[in-house]
Amino acid sequence: MGSTSRPSFSNQKPTFIPLFLLLLCLTLTLLIHTTTYDLHPDDRPITSTTLRFVPMKPPRPRWYDKLQSLMNNHSRKLHLGLVNVQSDEIRVDGSADLTEITFEKVGRDTKWKDLFPEWVDEDHKWGPMKCPEIPMGRWSGAVDVVVAKVPEGGREVGRLQVNLVVANVLVNDGWEDGGEVYVVFIGRSGPMWEIFRCDDMVWEEGEYKIYKPDLKKLMEKVNMPVGSCIINPSPSLQPAGTTDARSTSIAYKPREAYVTVLHSSETYVCGAIALAQSILQTNTTKDLILLADDSISDKALGGLKTAGWKIKLIERIRSPHARKGAYNEYNYSKLRIWQLIEYDKVMFIDADLIVLKNLDEFFSYPQISAAGNNKYLFNSGVILVEPSLCMFNGLMEKINTLGSYNGGDQGFLNEAFTWWHRFHSKINHLKIFQDKSNNPRHEIAGDLHTIHYLGLKPWMCYKDYDCNWDRGDHRHFASDLAHEKWWKVYQGMPNKLRPFCGLTKQMDSRIRKWRGIAKRAGFPDEHWKIKVKDTRQISHGIML
Repeated sequence: MGSTSRPSFSNQKPTFIPLFLLLLCLTLTLLIHTTTYDLHPDDRPITSTTLRFVPMKPPRPRWYDKLQSLMNNHSRKLHLGLVNVQSDEIRVDGSADLTEITFEKVGRDTKWKDLFPEWVDEDHKWGPMKCPEIPMGRWSGAVDVVVAKVPEGGREVGRLQVNLVVANVLVNDGWEDGGEVYVVFIGRSGPMWEIFRCDDMVWEEGEYKIYKPDLKKLMEKVNMPVGSCIINPSPSLQPAGTTDARSTSIAYKPREAYVTVLHSSETYVCGAIALAQSILQTNTTKDLILLADDSISDKALGGLKTAGWKIKLIERIRSPHARKGAYNEYNYSKLRIWQLIEYDKVMFIDADLIVLKNLDEFFSYPQISAAGNNKYLFNSGVILVEPSLCMFNGLMEKINTLGSYNGGDQGFLNEAFTWWHRFHSKINHLKIFQDKSNNPRHEIAGDLHTIHYLGLKPWMCYKDYDCNWDRGDHRHFASDLAHEKWWKVYQGMPNKLRPFCGLTKQMDSRIRKWRGIAKRAGFPDEHWKIKVKDTRQISHGIML
């Protein structure tokens, strides 16, 4: 019989099954000795040790430890008010009381344009002013700290609502508790800097930020309407029926100033001189500050100083959205006003305005306050600002990422500050006339606080009439009455300032050119027929 040969394994790889089984046994043994199970008493085995499974708990948030160090003098248990945050999201191990601040979320049918409409009934001609309802929070008892989760977005009513709910809680409870409260913001976007100043942030880590708000400044904002659909009825911002209980106990005289900016050329030097003179003629108590770059000559700076301005030299800032050589190429220089930190508030006024009535009372408004322009946007020709270095730095960080609908500062600022407060249009009256039939002579109201000279500027025309009448594409900017108001300020200037408002040969030639065009076009207002008596005309190339 032939022998049966066994298969040979000498050339096969060793199996890992026994090793795997050994490791599995060791793992199970380790799990049995390290894991406990909570069994019914009758089912528990008789052993010397009863094992229990303990689930891992999330660590206490670092922002809470930071809060405790910031509030180390707090004598009682902390009371946290939660806004848009559930109590089970916060672990504080019973060392603080948690209260969910409830509020009815604003309806989806309320849009940003409803809060910031293009037109509002400024003079109450149609009855009491109304604005969409934005519900605020409800809670019982005082809170020491507000913890809030802020939704992301730009012009989102829900985001604004959460910020205002937090602000109202802080103001209402802070004054009652001696004026020291904190807020923790959770989320990538953080709070709206229009409401919570970057100067008040005391700690930041990841998506967590702790603020210690200045309650006086926050109160100014809480007392304003939720949007610009209502003009605050009183510059004092004091709601009807309130007392001075929430005012600061120590008398403090705020540091405030009017400010304008000149850059790139001396075209607006005359305008800035007239602006200063007009402000001084209203008996203001505020300082006058002018920011100028190196394009302004020493002679012009001397005239500006004589007119009443305190001069500060700056480096101009280029707009990344403006075309090279455009008129607005460097008007981001206006951002320099946030560097005037020696002042609590400044009111910026463009150099093509004059002031007719005292504006000092309007410094009681908060940042940013301005007159409307179109849609939900404000006009940056007159704006109230609260200087801050961190705000300036924040704006500079945004100049390449935020757009500008007009390539200049106005478009940029409207993206940077979406929540703003409406001045009456009399505070920044734009010299523009759209309805020709009802006001063919372009008359202006007699109770204006300012006039903003759009189109060709008064000092670029003859004294005798507004030369915007001579240009077909500028006639909606023309008003002889507004023109006269500017020249009245000029007449009140010291004689030594008037040469800064002289006509150049080029300016005179341009006026004559357009007078001829208006005559050939036969414009029915016939301003081109007016016999000019302005002694600033050029005669044989010499300025008179």
